This record gives sequence, C-alpha cells and structure tokens, in this order.
Amino acid sequence: MSATVQADSFLTLHYRLAATDGAEFVSTFDLSPATLQMGSGQLAEPLEALLLGLPVGAERVFELPPLAAFGEHNPHLVERIAISALPPETELRPNSIVEFATADGAAFAGFLREIDGDSAVFDFNHPLAGRAIRFEVKLIGIL
Repeated sequence: MSATVQADSFLTLHYRLAATDGAEFVSTFDLSPATLQMGSGQLAEPLEALLLGLPVGAERVFELPPLAAFGEHNPHLVERIAISALPPETELRPNSIVEFATADGAAFAGFLREIDGDSAVFDFNHPLAGRAIRFEVKLIGIL
C-alpha cells in the first residue's frame, strides 16, 4: 500500500488557490513545488483537511463555498481606529496589510481600507473571506 497524507506528513506538492471566477491568488505550478509540514499552519486548516488521505501522485481540484474555505466576511471585523491610537512607526498606506502586536507578543494583521484625517479603517477578516475558492493540488511526495 502506498503512503497517504496524514495529519503530520511533510509534503512536496504543487498547488493553486483561485476564486471560482478564475482570479488566481497563488500558484506554484510554474515555479518549484512547495514543501510544507501538515499541521504547522503553513496551509489553512480547511485546505489541509482536503489533503488528508491523498496518495502520492494524486491530482485534485476542490471547489469550496466561503464558509468551508475562509469563512464569510464578518462586518464586525472591520474597525475604524484613531491614528493617534496606533504606534507612531506604523506605515499607513491604503490597500496594504498592517501588522499589529498584542500585549502578549502575538501578531495579527489588518487590511487598511481607507484613511481619513484622523482615523483609518482596518479589515481584520482573512483576505479571502466571503469568497468561493478553487483549490487545485498535485501531490508529488510524502516524506
């Protein structure tokens, strides 16, 4: 019996992540294959779950509705923050990702949607939240 992907497998694969309308977000098919450790957070959990049990050589295409992929867009995760409340070294450019640190040293990111005078609007949803996703994979090896 050939090896199949397990929850702790180390993989070599090609993958493509796109919207179901064809807009591509990331692809390794024209590059070197990716290597990743299952369960390490390198790939989103819903995508990892689709790989479980696949044998070496498997080629699959999965279409996921928003809820099964990165969740629905949550309007409560869009916040207006006073610029004076942000660290002074924060670079504010609309349509960019801004990293934030919590008091315990953890980090999270927000997408800067707009700036006006004394405040900025950040979206803390995953960038692909609310989008149906097409996940294509070609499993090259399991180490």
